[in-house]
Amino acid sequence: MSTLLFSLRGVPEDEADEIRELLTANNIDYYETSAGNWGISMPALWVNNNEQVFEAQKLLNQYHQQRAITQREIYEQLKKEGGNRQSIRALTKNPIRLIVYIGAIVLVLYASIKMLFEFGL
Repeated sequence: MSTLLFSLRGVPEDEADEIRELLTANNIDYYETSAGNWGISMPALWVNNNEQVFEAQKLLNQYHQQRAITQREIYEQLKKEGGNRQSIRALTKNPIRLIVYIGAIVLVLYASIKMLFEFGL
């Protein structure tokens, strides 16, 4: 019987590719399920052979420990270079997008308040 190894929902594509390569390189017999046409199914990696589940989990844990270290290093490097943009800074760098966002917020608030007073409190 197949065993769920790793859910791919919300996982970056580069990470999913690296995990697939890791499993293939270590001769782990696995298959992948997609989210389906409507995105409601569970995208995941499943191990076919129950005897390989422990080995696959061990490899996956080692991979995630290493990935956490490398991603933290990348984040720290971007932080030093000023490459990690904060939300406010990102919005002010694109003023047209900021105006559109503010307009959408005002429109939603206006419609909500107008409907509230029309139908009564």
